[in-house]
Amino acid sequence: MNTTPAAPSRFNLAALAPVALTAAALLWAFWTTLVDLAQTWSHNPQYTHGWLVPAFAAFLLWTRRGKLDLAACRPSYWGLPLIAFGLGLRLYATYAFYGSLEPLALLPCIAGLVLLFGGRAAWGWAWPAVLFLGFMIPLPYSVSVAMSGPLQRLATIVSTFVMQTLGMPALDEGNVIQLNDQRIGVVEACSGLRMLVVFFAMSTAVVMVVKRHWMDKAIIVLSAVPIAIISNIVRVTLTGVMYEMGKNEMAHQFFHDVAGWFMMPLALGMLWLELGVMRRLFVDAAAATPAKTGVPASTRGVPRPAVPRGNRRAANREQRVKAPSPAQQVEQSVEKG
Repeated sequence: MNTTPAAPSRFNLAALAPVALTAAALLWAFWTTLVDLAQTWSHNPQYTHGWLVPAFAAFLLWTRRGKLDLAACRPSYWGLPLIAFGLGLRLYATYAFYGSLEPLALLPCIAGLVLLFGGRAAWGWAWPAVLFLGFMIPLPYSVSVAMSGPLQRLATIVSTFVMQTLGMPALDEGNVIQLNDQRIGVVEACSGLRMLVVFFAMSTAVVMVVKRHWMDKAIIVLSAVPIAIISNIVRVTLTGVMYEMGKNEMAHQFFHDVAGWFMMPLALGMLWLELGVMRRLFVDAAAATPAKTGVPASTRGVPRPAVPRGNRRAANREQRVKAPSPAQQVEQSVEKG
C-alpha cells in the first residue's frame, strides 16, 4: 500500500486568468477617471500627496507578504457583487454628473478584485492597502468648502492672538490679518485643509506600520487634526514675524511656497514627540504584570528537571508518606516545648 503523504495543494495559477481579464476590463472602464486623478494630483496643491498613496499601498502589501498564504487562497464569488456595486456607482456618477463619486467607485471594485483573486485569505492580507487608497481620492467640493471656512477663521483668530502675545500690532478683519501696513490674507488655499488631509494620510500610514494597542492607534489618527491646525498657525505666525522684521519678500515666498514643505517635517516632529510621550505614559500591562503561575519570580525562568511519566505517581506518594500527619506535628511541638 502506498503510504506517501499527499502533496499540499498549491494556488492554481490558471485561476488568475479570469481575474486578469476582469482587472483589464475595469482598467478600461475607469481609464478616464484615472487620468482625471493624475491631473488633480499634478495641478491641485491640496492633493499632490496622491502620487505617494498608491506607492505606500504597494509598500504595505510588500511588508504584509508574510500574511498571504497562497495555498489558502480560493476565488470567492463575493467579489462579483462588490465589482457590480462599483460599476453601478460609476454609471450613476456619470449619469448624474457627480464627478466626485467616480474615483470613489474604484475602491469597491479593487476590493472585489481581491476577493475574486483569493477570498478571505487574500482580503486578510490586502485590506489595509485597499482602505489606504481612499486618501488618493479628492474630497467633494461641497465638503471642501464647508471645512475650509471654519479652518480659515480659526487660523486667523489664533494667529492674531499669538502675534499680539508676541507684542506685534496685529488685528483680524474677517479672514485678513492687518499688521502695520501689511495685510496677510488667510485665503481658502491657506486654510490648513491641505495639511489636514495630508496629516490624516500620514497618521494612518504610521498606524499601519507601528505595532501598538488599538487605542494608541486611534489617538495617533485623531491627533492629525490638532497637528494640522497647529502647523497652519505656525505658518501664518512666522509669516507675520517676517513682515514685522521687514523681510517682506522672504515672508511672501515663505507663506506661499516654502511653508508647504516646511510644515511636513514640523508635523513629523510633533508626531514623533507624541509617540514618545505615549510610550512613557502608557505601559503595556501584559509586559509589566508578572503572570500568576504560583511559581516564585526568582525561579520562574529556571527549567525544572524532567521526571519520567511513570515515576510521577510514586514520587507524589513518597512525598505524602514523608509528610507528618497533624497529630504527629502536635506531638513534635510538645516534645520540643
